[in-house]
Amino acid sequence: MTATELKTSSRIDEHRNRLWLRVWLYCVLILLFALVLVGGATRLTDSGLSITEWKPIHGVIPPLNAAQWQEEFDKYRQIPEYQQINRGMSLDEFKVIFWWEWAHRLLARGVGFVFALPLLFFWVTGRLESHLKLKLLGILALGGVQGAVGWWMVASGLVDRVDVSQYRLATHLTIACLIFVATMAVARGLAPHSTGPSSYGTRRFSGWLVVAVLVQIYLGGLVAGLDAGATYNTWPLMDGALIPGGLFTQEPVWVNLFENPKTVQFVHRLGAYTVLLLSLWHAIAVWRSEPGTTHARRAVLLFVLVSLQAAIGIATLLLVAPLGWALLHQAAALVVLGFATAHWRATRGSYPSGALASEDFDRVSSVG
Repeated sequence: MTATELKTSSRIDEHRNRLWLRVWLYCVLILLFALVLVGGATRLTDSGLSITEWKPIHGVIPPLNAAQWQEEFDKYRQIPEYQQINRGMSLDEFKVIFWWEWAHRLLARGVGFVFALPLLFFWVTGRLESHLKLKLLGILALGGVQGAVGWWMVASGLVDRVDVSQYRLATHLTIACLIFVATMAVARGLAPHSTGPSSYGTRRFSGWLVVAVLVQIYLGGLVAGLDAGATYNTWPLMDGALIPGGLFTQEPVWVNLFENPKTVQFVHRLGAYTVLLLSLWHAIAVWRSEPGTTHARRAVLLFVLVSLQAAIGIATLLLVAPLGWALLHQAAALVVLGFATAHWRATRGSYPSGALASEDFDRVSSVG
C-alpha cells in the first residue's frame, strides 16, 4: 500500500471512529440531561431523603413485597424530615417519594455503565486517539466523585436537619454540570467543523461565558436548597424595591450569600442579568468582527437562548415555582450550558487529525 493510500485509509478509519465516539457521547449527554432533571424533580417533590442508606449494588433492587416496603418506610420514619414534616404519612404516600429517589439513583448508575463500558470497548479495540484517553478517564473519575458527593449530600439531611444542606446540593448540581460540560466539549471537538478557529478574543470570551453559566447554575442550586425561589415572587422589584433591605443581617456577613434566602435569591437575579448582558455583548462583538460567519450566528443564538431562559425564570418566579415551570427552568439552564460549551469548543476548531503522523508517511514512502 502506498503512502497516499495508507493516509487515505487511516483518515477514513479516524472519521468513522470519531463518528461512533460522538454518537456514544451524545447518548451520554441525553442521559445526563435526564439525570439532572430527575434530580431536580426529586428535590422539588421533597423525595431526596426517602432512601436513607447508600447501597451502590444492592440498591438497584427496589422493595418487592409488603415486608420490604414496610422496612424502608420504617427507616424513613426515623429521620427528622418524617418526624417534623411528614409525620402521619401513609405507606402509599411514601412510595411516591421513594420512586423519585430510586429512579434518580438508578439513572445515575445507568449513566456510569453507559459511559464506562463503551469507553473500555473503544480503548481495547484501539479506537481512541491518545489525546482523548486522559480526558475521558477524567470524566469517568469525576462521575465516581459525583456519586460520593450525592451520598454526602443526602447524609446531611438524615440527622439534625429536615432537608439537605444547600451547600452540598449546589455542589452536587455543579459537579453534574461540569461532567455535562466536559462530555459536550469532547463530543464537539470530535465533530467536523465547517469553519476554522475564531479569533483569540472570541475564544476566550466564549470560554468565560461557560464559566458564568456554571456560576449561575451554582447560585440556582443554593436557591433550590433554601427554597428561596418561593420566598419573594415579584419582578422586577423584590420585596418592594430594586435592592431590597435585609440582605446582610446575618453574621459573619459572607454567610448571607449562602444562608440568607433573600440574599441568595437577589444574587441569583444579579447573576441572570450578568449572563444576559455578557451574552448580548458577545453576540454583538462576534457579529462585528466576524459578520455572517457560523461563529457569529451561534453567538446570536446563544443570546436568544439566554433571553428565553431569563423569561422562563421570571415566569417560574411569578408563578411561585410550580413543578413543571421549575423543571422547565432547570432544563433550559442545561440547554444554555450545553450550547455555550458547544459554541466555545467550536470557536477552537476540531481536534487535530491524529491519522498517521508525518514521520509514518515518510517511513512508508521510503519503504515504497
